[in-house]
Amino acid sequence: MTGALEVADVPSPIGLFRLAYEERVVRVIDLVEPGAPQSGVPAGAMRRKPPFRAGSPPAVLREYFRDGRQALDLEVAPESTSEFDRKVWEMLRRVPAGSTVTYGELARRSGYPGAARAVGGAMGRNPIPILIPCHRVVGESGSMQGYGLGLWRKRWLLDHEGAWPLRSRSAEGPRPGGQRTLDGQTPKRPGSPRRRKAYATGAGRPAAARGRLQGNHLLHST
Repeated sequence: MTGALEVADVPSPIGLFRLAYEERVVRVIDLVEPGAPQSGVPAGAMRRKPPFRAGSPPAVLREYFRDGRQALDLEVAPESTSEFDRKVWEMLRRVPAGSTVTYGELARRSGYPGAARAVGGAMGRNPIPILIPCHRVVGESGSMQGYGLGLWRKRWLLDHEGAWPLRSRSAEGPRPGGQRTLDGQTPKRPGSPRRRKAYATGAGRPAAARGRLQGNHLLHST
């Protein structure tokens, strides 16, 4: 990496993300939210504001939130002294949007069979969420597991990418709306036309879901 270190903030329906990057190589992504761990702005970094240069990391991340199926074709340079972490993150980068992998399978692919719990630790140390997509790692039965940015964000990201690993009868979801489920069942929308209309506009959704729907609409309308 030979370019100048730059920092940019990218708003999204699930929060404000701050990127530190050099050219097309991302070093850190932080969620800017009270109580969330912060790496801080590196000394000497140059602040960038919209409009972002086409193909730059903030522009690519913004496009991801507009279209979750777009490949995030950026390089990453996570700082870690752990060979285990680096190998797990490298293999996780190969899991495409719309797909998921279990902790045990990711351990096996990384050359550490039986190290599912240690893989969970590596997910917690991931300094570049979304680009190193720890939200695509699920439990052995397809159930949701811990996520440093909050399980509701993990649900949102998987839904946005078209992957929904939960079983249709699980306590956590999926929400009505036709998401694909692990067992191949697609839940029906609420029965009456009035309820379907209310759900589509957000009136029939929980308050948090309405906020995310409105945030997504605002992002698409800019």
